[in-house]
Amino acid sequence: MKKFINDVENVENEMLEGMAFAYPEYVTRLDGFDVLVRTEKKVSKVALVSGGGSGHEPAHGGYVGKGMLDAAVAGAMFTSPTPDQVFEAIKAVDAGQGVLLVIKNYTGDIMNFEMAEELAEAEGIKIASVVTNDDVAVEDSLYTTGRRGVAGTIFVHKIAGAKAETGADLKDVKTVAEKVIANVRTMGVALEPCTVPAAGKPGFELSDNEMELGIGIHGEPGIERKPLQKADVIVDYLMVRILKEFNLQAGAEVAVMINGAGATPPMELYILNRRVHQILTEKGIRVFKTFVGDYMTSIDMAGASVTLLKLDTELKELLLAEADTFAFKM
Repeated sequence: MKKFINDVENVENEMLEGMAFAYPEYVTRLDGFDVLVRTEKKVSKVALVSGGGSGHEPAHGGYVGKGMLDAAVAGAMFTSPTPDQVFEAIKAVDAGQGVLLVIKNYTGDIMNFEMAEELAEAEGIKIASVVTNDDVAVEDSLYTTGRRGVAGTIFVHKIAGAKAETGADLKDVKTVAEKVIANVRTMGVALEPCTVPAAGKPGFELSDNEMELGIGIHGEPGIERKPLQKADVIVDYLMVRILKEFNLQAGAEVAVMINGAGATPPMELYILNRRVHQILTEKGIRVFKTFVGDYMTSIDMAGASVTLLKLDTELKELLLAEADTFAFKM
């Protein structure tokens, strides 16, 4: 294992320190906790808190700022943050209008965020939560009951965050977050596994001529291991699964996200994007906005995912609203 680290036990702490040093205008480290909060706390608005295990950068700290999150909680590598960390984040950003928790559908995340939600309720904080579940690959997995929450979560951060910036109340912010969750679907593929620093070796093995379809963001198994194919063939497979989940008629509009898993060059992501656009054009489905890059990674995995978000007038307006974070700008 070759990595730029000092001590495997201190990776997450040093990463958060480095983020806070790099972007003090956006994020501040909450003293004593693995939490990044918005440097200029916004009052008179619903606050958004999300998070999860480290290793998915720029998620989730990269989305703290105007128009997205107010706090991000970092767990250990691929491990849910503890309830006390989430609770401290909630208290730090609550401005009296309530807090929405955006939780990815992994068993540990749901359990720990819900415990923090109960602690906040006991303190008299208005709070609500939503659970993202955009992965179409598997209905249940080693880490979930139901579909996994993956890269489509970023669209929830963006659109619910934009709604909160308008001054909408907690109920309305939760409602629009749930609308995104109902209309976003993702599927991923891996060409090479990732290596968790503490393990010191890849989480699984793929030969040079193999790919894993339907991979999760923690390197958990997908639905099928197949011989490596050309990029267009891979995209065709992913898109068949994603589009099966939608009733998209000609003239419908979508947002597209081509998400890198951490070690996939931009060149290859754009090649994947090319085929996604070709398929949608052939079906008469209009692409309203496209995002290509590393949005929710799996440390150093060579892989990618495709996300489609079915849009209506409200979602289009909120998607285009201003966002200013160190990893996402509109």
